[in-house]
Amino acid sequence: MSENADPSEPYAADADTASAAAGTRPAAIRAVPVRRPGRWIAAAVLLVLLVMFGHMLVFNKNFGWDLVKQWLFWHTIVQAVLVTLELTVYAMLIGIVGGVLLAVMRLSSNPVSSSAAWAYTWFFRGTPVLVQLLFWNNIAALVGQEVGFGIPFGPEFFHLDTNSTITRFTAAVLALGLNEAAYMSEIVRAGILSVDEGQSEAAASLGMRRAKIMRRIVLPQAMRVIIPPTGNETISMLKTSSLASVIGVVELTDASESAIHLYFKAIPFYVVASLWYLFFTTVLSIGQYYIERRYARGSSRDLPPTPFQKLMKANLSLRRRRTSWTDTREALR
Repeated sequence: MSENADPSEPYAADADTASAAAGTRPAAIRAVPVRRPGRWIAAAVLLVLLVMFGHMLVFNKNFGWDLVKQWLFWHTIVQAVLVTLELTVYAMLIGIVGGVLLAVMRLSSNPVSSSAAWAYTWFFRGTPVLVQLLFWNNIAALVGQEVGFGIPFGPEFFHLDTNSTITRFTAAVLALGLNEAAYMSEIVRAGILSVDEGQSEAAASLGMRRAKIMRRIVLPQAMRVIIPPTGNETISMLKTSSLASVIGVVELTDASESAIHLYFKAIPFYVVASLWYLFFTTVLSIGQYYIERRYARGSSRDLPPTPFQKLMKANLSLRRRRTSWTDTREALR
C-alpha cells in the first residue's frame, strides 16, 4: 500500500472477494464494437459502381452480345487462339530454360560466364521487345539469304536458307523467348540467392557436385520464390504475344482486327478477344495457385486453403452466424 492511500478504502480485489462471498455477481462487461463508417461508405460506393457496370453490360446494345456469341468460336478466331497458345508455350520454354542457364552463369565464379550472362541480360532488357521482333523478322538483311554452319573461321559443312528457316512465327518465338530469358534469369537468380548458403556448403562437404547441388537442393527450395513471378511472366507473355501481329503472325489480336475490317463491327470482336484472354488468364492463375501450394509444403505446416475449402469455410461461418442470430432472438423473446 502506498503512503498516500486511504487505509479505510478497500482494495478492488477485496471488493470482488466480498461480493463473491455475499453471493452477488460482478457487473458484466459491456463490449462496445468499434464503429468503422469508412468501411461501410467504401463498400456502398463500390457496390453502386458494380451495379452500374453490370447494368451497362446487360443493357448496352453496343456490346453486341448476340454477335459475340456467334463469333466466339468462329474457326478463324479459334485458329488464332491456338497460334497465341503456341507462341506463349514455346516462348516461355525458351525463356525458362534460358533463364536458368543465365542465372547459373551469372552466379558462376568464372568471370567470362558471369560477364556474358550480365551482358545478355543488359541488352535484352534494355531494348523493347517490339524492336526485337522487327529485328528477327528482318534477320536476312543482316546475315544474308543463306547461313553456313561449320568450324568457326574455317570450312562450312552445310547451309540453310534464312527466309525459309526463320519464318514469321519462328521470328516471333525467338524474339519473345530470348527476351523472356533475360527477365527469367533475374527471377531465378533471386530464387537461388534466397536459399541459405549453408545448405550448399553442407551438400558440398558430403561430396555432391555443384550441378547436383543445384538440381537436388537449391532449385527445389528456390521454387517457392521463383513460381509466383514466373506465373506472372507467363500471363504477361500470353498478352505480349499480341505484338507478333506487327510482323504478320495471325494470332488472336490480329485475327480480331481482320474480322473488324471485314464485318465493320469493332466492339463485339474486341469483346471476343478479351473473353479468350480472360479465360486463359484464369486457367493460368488457377494452375499457378496449385503449383505454389505444392511447393509451400516444405515451408509451412498449414497449407493455404483451396478455393473449395474457402467456400466451405465461408458457408460454415455463415451457418454459425445464422444460428447465433437465431439463439439471440430466442433469448430476447
